[in-house]
Amino acid sequence: MTTKTQQKTAKRAARHARIRARVHGTPERPRLTVFRSNKAIYAQLIDDTTHTTLAAADSRNEKGTLTECATAVGTKIAELAKKAQIESVVFDRGGYKYQGTVAALADAARNGGLRL
Repeated sequence: MTTKTQQKTAKRAARHARIRARVHGTPERPRLTVFRSNKAIYAQLIDDTTHTTLAAADSRNEKGTLTECATAVGTKIAELAKKAQIESVVFDRGGYKYQGTVAALADAARNGGLRL
């Protein structure tokens, strides 16, 4: 018998697998992937052809609400992308709904100069 938490996790994993079947990052246009927990939010720029992480940012050292932290992470990942001379990315929401912290991170990355 599975718990409700296990069912929710399995459903998110299935949604993420469906997204990943269509979304693929390249060196010119890497995949901006998002992972969120109850305490923090993480973002990575991934090149799927070489399976390498080009840049990463997280909110573990940020203060404020999770949405405010997500905005800071989006700004930080955009800065790191500019340093790596990346202008455009493919957005991978990780099976999460595009609302709240995920949307705040994406909007901040757009405002930072990334094309999603």
